[in-house]
Amino acid sequence: MTIALPGIRAKLAVAVKEVGANQCGVRGRAFTLIELLVVIAIIATLASLLMPALARGKSQAHQVVCLNNNRQLNLATSMYAQDSNDQLPRNWGASEIKQNLALGTANNWANSVLNWELDPDNTNTTLNSHAALGSYVGHSARVFRCPIDRVVSELQRGAGWSERSRTISMNAMVGDAGMFLSAAGNTNNPSYHQYRKYSEFTSASEIFVFIEEHPDSINDGYFLNRNAPQSKNDLYNKDEVPKPSYFWNDLPASFHNGSANLAYGDGHAESHHWVDQSTKKPNRADGANLPFPVPYAERTDFYWLMKRTSVYEGYASH
Repeated sequence: MTIALPGIRAKLAVAVKEVGANQCGVRGRAFTLIELLVVIAIIATLASLLMPALARGKSQAHQVVCLNNNRQLNLATSMYAQDSNDQLPRNWGASEIKQNLALGTANNWANSVLNWELDPDNTNTTLNSHAALGSYVGHSARVFRCPIDRVVSELQRGAGWSERSRTISMNAMVGDAGMFLSAAGNTNNPSYHQYRKYSEFTSASEIFVFIEEHPDSINDGYFLNRNAPQSKNDLYNKDEVPKPSYFWNDLPASFHNGSANLAYGDGHAESHHWVDQSTKKPNRADGANLPFPVPYAERTDFYWLMKRTSVYEGYASH
């Protein structure tokens, strides 16, 4: 049988040409509008799934940094006491801090007194980094605040501010309380022990030294969780024990998904989640409306923190 090679070659040449043309067409074809919209929808869906996870990761990172800041301040307090014959640092209220700053001294544990005005104390980081604990933290101003705390007032934001200088406060029942000290201890909590030295901690793992404070509560660094008796004019019928008064004088922060970081007398630090809704006030200027009474059905957080504020020693005479 005779094969017509020229005919076969011609047919193969045509077939190769057609395949090449088809391949070029595939390579050069652009996305249709429908295909482009589908791709965009897929990307948007993936982004919506990933963003919450990324936000949680960022929030957790901030919480870790903040927890470490509490630990560093705790360690600084320990080193301060070692250099001060076991004495804990000064922990004064706003008026006494201001008086001493006016005299040119800055020997409170932290000296910033915060508000919602354009007071330069709000952003003057040297008031903390060069305070009594400043040299023990390498004069780092960032140790005194949580990186997630970006709360400023509208007035401050309008002036270009994005943050204030401090988020962390010291337990009012720890340290030298200055003008609040009395023979009975602390005039704000006369029935509870005032820890002036490290050696006075009998249950150091249960008494907090530092805590994140709500931005509307924080002014000085003196965090007062108060469970003071009322006056003797307000007694139970035949009981000579004054009624306790339950109200938030200062409020703990709840930046970390309803939690706050605390550091304790034994050196450990932890994050604690608040359970009562009234404890978790909005993180904004004038968001807490302090002081306010603790609702009867929402005292779990108050009791929890009061137990870790100091040891009850009985009602003092009034």
